[in-house]
Amino acid sequence: MNHAPSPLRILLAEDDASIRSIAELSLTRVGGHHVTAVTDGAEALASLKDRTFDLILLDVMMPGIDGFETCRRIKGNPATATVPVVFLTARAQAHEMQQGLSLGAVGYIIKPFDPMNLPTQINEVLARCRDGKEAA
Repeated sequence: MNHAPSPLRILLAEDDASIRSIAELSLTRVGGHHVTAVTDGAEALASLKDRTFDLILLDVMMPGIDGFETCRRIKGNPATATVPVVFLTARAQAHEMQQGLSLGAVGYIIKPFDPMNLPTQINEVLARCRDGKEAA
């Protein structure tokens, strides 16, 4: 594939400052995407009120509103229900992954992730999503 994908508007919700920074740098510098980074589910939901995104990356373990509940609320809101949600998390047990997918997420990227490969992983999840296949 020779063409570069269009820059995505990505909402990244991650409470760990170092991981948030690495992911944001990866997505902007390596992937060429536009990233809005927030620290928890409440901030993610607030960001969705006045902006639109092409993709939402959620950590599962966040203070306050965790990633699962944030996903449930995103998918339950008609204004945001169609935005793809991908979990970026260390919580990779099968039942946790199934829970996220059952809430409407289209995929999982497991931490620790390779910052040089994160944009490619996102593109692969979105391609599977567009092809109508559930990503895991």
